[in-house]
Amino acid sequence: MLTPQFASVADVQSRLSAAGYLTDDAIATTVFLADRLGKPLLVEGPAGVGKTELAKAVAEATGSALIRLQCYEGLDEARALYEWNYKKQLLRIQAAHDDAAWDDIHDDVFAEEFLLSRPLLTAIRREDPTVLLVDETDKADVEVEGLLLEVLSDFQVTIPELGTITAARRPIVVLTSNATRELSEALKRRCLYLHLDYPTAEREKAIVLSRVPEIAEQLADSLVRTVRALRSMELKKSPSISESIDWARTLLALGLDTLDEAAVKGTLGVVLKHASDHERAGTQLKLD
Repeated sequence: MLTPQFASVADVQSRLSAAGYLTDDAIATTVFLADRLGKPLLVEGPAGVGKTELAKAVAEATGSALIRLQCYEGLDEARALYEWNYKKQLLRIQAAHDDAAWDDIHDDVFAEEFLLSRPLLTAIRREDPTVLLVDETDKADVEVEGLLLEVLSDFQVTIPELGTITAARRPIVVLTSNATRELSEALKRRCLYLHLDYPTAEREKAIVLSRVPEIAEQLADSLVRTVRALRSMELKKSPSISESIDWARTLLALGLDTLDEAAVKGTLGVVLKHASDHERAGTQLKLD
């Protein structure tokens, strides 16, 4: 059953903002449509632009439980969908009387009691508001996309021994991808698409001020400009939005009210995590 959570695009913006996630019109409109049409939302973009945070914010804004499937190479059906509790089944078989019929035992051990529900099945079976986050989908093997197709197209899961389980209440589904590999067209057809990039300076400053309200506006402005300068360099890993927020909190913790060369040099490790990036930034920012 489809139960929309947002009344309008403005409602999305307002409630996500209250959850600490500032959107632009494109983000708010896509989230509204995903909710209203009951379509999964595929969010692509570089690491650190707020893809996962968007799913968390939608969950918080709608009062939903967040169920997360973290994708990785080697992820299989047993970890994504469900598996049988073999140890418990074996104990049940051993406890059966010697003259018990195998058909009776078989039906017994493939019952609900022995089923271990994993994120996809758990999200489908929930009757309360739910956000299903399939994080870093591009890291999973192609076979996992096949598992997702039935879930994302019909919001149902088929377990041979128990039958087809259909969602009583459709979860809001957010898939994220860093685009390290191309996802299948079949998967993309089932989703709405949103590309996220680093925010404008104005929006990132607003995000920093929203998440770290104690920081002075001028200091937040200097921090954002420095972060954008770092992102313009050819670094192994550009600073993420969350690292900008961490940097703001670091400056406050150190009692700094200006981001001068000494402050940047002393705290650069908050936003850059590779020695080569430190060296490049030091040279280009002329940090002696």
